[in-house]
Amino acid sequence: MRLTYDQITRELTRVLVKSGMAQDAAAESAGLFADNTLDGIASHGVNRFPRVISYLEKGYIDLAAKPSKVASLGALEKWDGNLGMGNLNARFCMNRAMELAGEYGIGAVALRNTNHWMRGGAYGWQAAEAGYVGICWTNTQPNMPAWGAMDRRIGNNPFIVGLPRREGPVVLDAALAQYSYGKIEEALYAGRQLPYPGGYNEAGELTTDPAEIMKTWRVIPIGFWKGSGMSIVLDLLAAVLAEGNSTYDIGQLSDDEYALSQVFISIDIRRATSEAYAEKLMNDAIADIKASVPVSDEAAIMYPGERALRTRRQNSEHGIDVEESVWSTITAM
Repeated sequence: MRLTYDQITRELTRVLVKSGMAQDAAAESAGLFADNTLDGIASHGVNRFPRVISYLEKGYIDLAAKPSKVASLGALEKWDGNLGMGNLNARFCMNRAMELAGEYGIGAVALRNTNHWMRGGAYGWQAAEAGYVGICWTNTQPNMPAWGAMDRRIGNNPFIVGLPRREGPVVLDAALAQYSYGKIEEALYAGRQLPYPGGYNEAGELTTDPAEIMKTWRVIPIGFWKGSGMSIVLDLLAAVLAEGNSTYDIGQLSDDEYALSQVFISIDIRRATSEAYAEKLMNDAIADIKASVPVSDEAAIMYPGERALRTRRQNSEHGIDVEESVWSTITAM
């Protein structure tokens, strides 16, 4: 089924207000869920929304909480999310990192005790669309085996880089698993296989079947041992900088995912170089990449963020595709 952006925002706002959130905060949070869905990331938009409401009911999210500053070290600040709404905490912290970048040229915010931020790429887009570089990452519950292991002890810790560009920001949003669990669930909803193996089945064989991967939770890290190593390093750095929980600590709390550690970095690119230089450099490089010889007539060679921009335009024109069963669940809340 296809819905307008306003329909989605209004309904999600209604549910959040009914759950006890202030109207303004509910509308802002709902807008972030809708933005993700508009860009084709329903896995971290409307599809994720019912789980967020279940976390509210379990007491993992404090709808009235706002982040509070713990320490200021010049261009680096530490904040406590106080278990507030994850996407609002993340949006606030990227804004604060940009304010610090405006003062120092670079700014960083380490955030502890926060909740799932939904689509990490949203905060790379946030910075890039404001004319700043945005770099951020989060840790997660233990949801991925380390390379060579069978049991889950590391996270798929998404890593994001956003670069401002007039013709469309360049934004990389990459979970450190081959596919995020949201993408695996999305394929499951749609009844389709993954394009490439994303994890192991119960027989220990690589598979493209999302149902089999959801049974085992044995996703594979990107680059195999390299992604495993990146996951561990990013987790430790976020936890140390924020003086918050590591993936290990999060796993000791419950079987759910909350009280996370995150890092937000912003660079005022205009302080580092001229806008004209940056634009020419990026445009020349992108043009060269897109001139690559495709492996087939169907192959699409895109720079990071290009697909999201294309999907955003299409969905704005034709309506946003929403899984009917998910929408029925939301409207019944």
